[in-house]
Amino acid sequence: MGRNLRNAIVAFLVPLPSIFFYLSFLRLYSSTSASEISALHSWCVNHPFLLANALFFFNVNVLFWVIGILQSSHWMIDVYWTVIPVMLVHYFATHPLAQYNQWRSAIVVALTWVWSLRLTHNYFRREKWEWGAREDWRFSDMRRQYRNHWWWLSFFSVYVSQQIFLIGICLPLYFIHSIDKPLNIWDFIASIICLVGIVIAYYADTQLHEFVTRNEELKEQGKPKVPNLETGLWHYSRHPNYVGEQLWWWGLVIFAWNLGQGWSFVGAMVNTLCLAYVTVLVERRMLKQEYRAEAYKLYQKTTSVWIPWFKFPIGVREKKIA
Repeated sequence: MGRNLRNAIVAFLVPLPSIFFYLSFLRLYSSTSASEISALHSWCVNHPFLLANALFFFNVNVLFWVIGILQSSHWMIDVYWTVIPVMLVHYFATHPLAQYNQWRSAIVVALTWVWSLRLTHNYFRREKWEWGAREDWRFSDMRRQYRNHWWWLSFFSVYVSQQIFLIGICLPLYFIHSIDKPLNIWDFIASIICLVGIVIAYYADTQLHEFVTRNEELKEQGKPKVPNLETGLWHYSRHPNYVGEQLWWWGLVIFAWNLGQGWSFVGAMVNTLCLAYVTVLVERRMLKQEYRAEAYKLYQKTTSVWIPWFKFPIGVREKKIA
């Protein structure tokens, strides 16, 4: 059995423990009186948010980690970054304690699916339609850095941290399905922001993919590669794909804020701060590549980091930095 097929089978099977447990819980709840339900299932009914975290811990943190150790690659969490929010939004919508406006729920569920399909498509397009071809370069760097300690450090740095990030940024999905309030103009605004974020991220990633593909062709032809992508959305921002992704998550925060749960911004804020740090790592990586270092330094001087804007004249930009 080829690695690609094996990894695909593993990826499809790995969430089944949580799915089967939750479906059996729903079936038992619907067919059993409150006096006959077990203590475990009673806890599941009364603590939907804690149950989501428990399922994440055992099915993702523990099981994914064990598989990653066995395969010497923690590739699977990248795939499931695109899937877990979809699973969570349906979990929150179907939990026995859920109460919500049907239209708001339908809008958010549809947007979450569109976001997921966009990100999943980009992942497999980037990986040449292979399952687990490689793990995230940041994990690979940490593997080399920590060597013999990586096997246990990876549990916290790859998986426990992902639980904090994913559950945190998905908090709005929980509140959207916990509070029943009529739709208003803010739901429309939040929807537009989410959709604009998805569209920006799609076009930014597509332009990046075409750039990388073209450079691979130039390399095969023995021709020099183009140092930087500076056309399309990348003409106005050094990381337009990150901008689109952030708009998506902050759009969800507006949904929650409109329901009186504005404090849920903490998840999106932590994610934004982490992405800012990733931006620094990515740019350092760019500057280490000799063929593009000088061109990228110029790109940094003339182009906005995140927020799309017109090019800075070099002299003006240097004065602002000084």
